[in-house]
Amino acid sequence: MSKDLDTESNSDNPQLTQFIKHLSQDHVKFLVLTGAGISTSSGIPDFRSPETGLYHNLSRLQLPYAEAVFDIDYFQKNPNPFMLLCKELYPGQYIPSAFHLFIRLLQDHGKLHRVYTQNIDTLERIAGVDDDLIIEAHGSFEGNHCIECHEEFDQENYKLLVLKGEVVKCWKCQGLVKPDIVFFGESLPKKFFDQWDQDVKQLKKSDQFVALTAGTSLTVYPFASLPSEIPRKIPRILVNLENVGDFKSKPRDSDLLVLGDIEQFILKVIKEAGWWDEYLKLRNEIVEKLGLQTKKETVEEKVDDITKEIEQELEQENEGSSSDDQLDELTVAVETLDLKANTA
Repeated sequence: MSKDLDTESNSDNPQLTQFIKHLSQDHVKFLVLTGAGISTSSGIPDFRSPETGLYHNLSRLQLPYAEAVFDIDYFQKNPNPFMLLCKELYPGQYIPSAFHLFIRLLQDHGKLHRVYTQNIDTLERIAGVDDDLIIEAHGSFEGNHCIECHEEFDQENYKLLVLKGEVVKCWKCQGLVKPDIVFFGESLPKKFFDQWDQDVKQLKKSDQFVALTAGTSLTVYPFASLPSEIPRKIPRILVNLENVGDFKSKPRDSDLLVLGDIEQFILKVIKEAGWWDEYLKLRNEIVEKLGLQTKKETVEEKVDDITKEIEQELEQENEGSSSDDQLDELTVAVETLDLKANTA
């Protein structure tokens, strides 16, 4: 029977005890699967929450549909909404969450096999996780390319232009340049599929693994299918606000469910593991390096700010379109008058 217990109870609760038991086993490594829920405590909004998610708020704007901001066809027609979003979410403005730092601590203690993330925020990299241990299934801001000729743009210059709110065009063909984020209508990176196949083969050969899934609704495929592909001999853990995906539809007796506040639970894990001093030192180093203070703006406020900016941009474009229509009508009227004058 899967274990679903209250995360608000004392630190010796069976849920936490079982997690620490997995963590303390010699030679065991964690395969980590993450979604937007591990980044919301950093101030980055998720996309699919019913009331506070970005898509919910964008749905009231004059977009073909909320997800159009990540649609490659719409981006080609109108890149401005995405570029405004890009400016707000660009890496370097956010501090990694406790969960990101937990992943880094797993690495430091030789207990991280790999992390697969749906997130585009690069917070695993900022936390100091090695590049070869990170698979960004939906791409990230780490690189960029022209959508026409695939030429790369200098990353530092690209960042400067994005933070100015500019639409970046290719120096070679004048095509639009976007981050290496997977849009609707684009394929996931080949590296994602190849590495996953290799990792599943490793999991089948050994029982020295734990599969940890956190902060995801498990609704976007093919990523959503990953927990179901974990061999049955490998323990699975879900740390999430609610029960989702294969954990809910096809639970296993060995599953450990931790349903509640992700940040609170993982901080308890860090303390119980004896990693607290390392965590504080690491966090302080990252905050100092980024030159940031702890974010005071809530996720809801961030979503509202982003939505308002995109709304203003769309309104300006519509006003410009109306002005163009009026100009066209005026031009036709003048030409008609000229025609009448010439024939008189």
